[in-house]
Amino acid sequence: MNPGWQNPWRVMLAVNGAVLIGVFWHKILLRPFVPYIHLLVDYHFGFIKRALIGAAVSLFTDKVPVWLVFALAGAVWLLTLGLFIRLFQRTFGFHEKNLPLLLFMAGSPFFFKNFMHTLGHFDIYGCLLAIVLLLVPARSIRFVVLAAAFSIILILIHHIHLLMYVPTIVVIVVLRHYLVIGSHRSNVAIGVAATLALGALFVAAQFWGTMPIPEAEFVAYLKSRMADPSRTELLSFSYIWYQPLSKEISDTWARMPSNILGVPVFGLLIWLHAPLWRYFTETIRALREDGHRHLVVAGLIGVSLGYLIMFAIVFDYSRWVSNWAVCMFLILHAVKTLPAAREVVPIPSDDRKTTIFSAILTLIPRVGIIRPF
Repeated sequence: MNPGWQNPWRVMLAVNGAVLIGVFWHKILLRPFVPYIHLLVDYHFGFIKRALIGAAVSLFTDKVPVWLVFALAGAVWLLTLGLFIRLFQRTFGFHEKNLPLLLFMAGSPFFFKNFMHTLGHFDIYGCLLAIVLLLVPARSIRFVVLAAAFSIILILIHHIHLLMYVPTIVVIVVLRHYLVIGSHRSNVAIGVAATLALGALFVAAQFWGTMPIPEAEFVAYLKSRMADPSRTELLSFSYIWYQPLSKEISDTWARMPSNILGVPVFGLLIWLHAPLWRYFTETIRALREDGHRHLVVAGLIGVSLGYLIMFAIVFDYSRWVSNWAVCMFLILHAVKTLPAAREVVPIPSDDRKTTIFSAILTLIPRVGIIRPF
């Protein structure tokens, strides 16, 4: 018998690599409307939302070429993948028995394949910084300060990170720092101060971060920063710096009847990860302390509620579902750092149903941005 068929998990790893190459090739053939304009917007006209990445780019170049979208986003994608591999190695180890777990995470269409499809969007920055917080030492108060700094950066990149990845960062800080070190006056004070600061920053970005000049003048400035000013179609999303929250909500609910049709597809994709969810559930049940179990469950509910709110506000449903799943994957790594009463049995590699589920997920190239696929 072919050795590959004796160990289909290694074959699926290779197939995932081939699928990623295909997704990347497809992505670079598309016009980067939203990602490109984010590299042009900076703080030239004062404090505004969604401007941090563009402001950073402006420190190095006055003219922004389109290829920079793929170069910068590709570098961030590769860095995120490398750090996740290091995280997985440290949490679980690259043993043969853990290949199914690796496939259900890294090979999931929710994760790196969808980040490749959304190359240039801001979602992956939250994942990257959360992984860093899972890798660095967490016993010092500096860990809380670092998490707060990362959260500020994410909100300045895009204020929706307050709901997207900041709650996951909070869960990571609680599980890796407060449950290990305990709650003392200093770390509690810094945690409360950070929470208040993040809330104030979000309010400032959401309600006072709109562009203070006419849109025509704004677009003219963006054209002055383009390496090729003739490609004016790439500026078609300039209106998002003028759009109030009420408009975003009304647009979302206007699209709801058609977008809600994708919910069964999302449900099916989540169900195909059932072996991973069972492993996650057993990991929580295996925790030694009842209080730890309750806090983990509360954290999962809190993160999920943040995504539910996003569903009601912004209609990029495929992205929200995908990032929710990524947050679950990352929280699992944090849970594994807590003391356990017993060892959890790995996802079985010889179970036919598990293998079929993983094979299906391997062949799905990505989930999408708004509607599934």
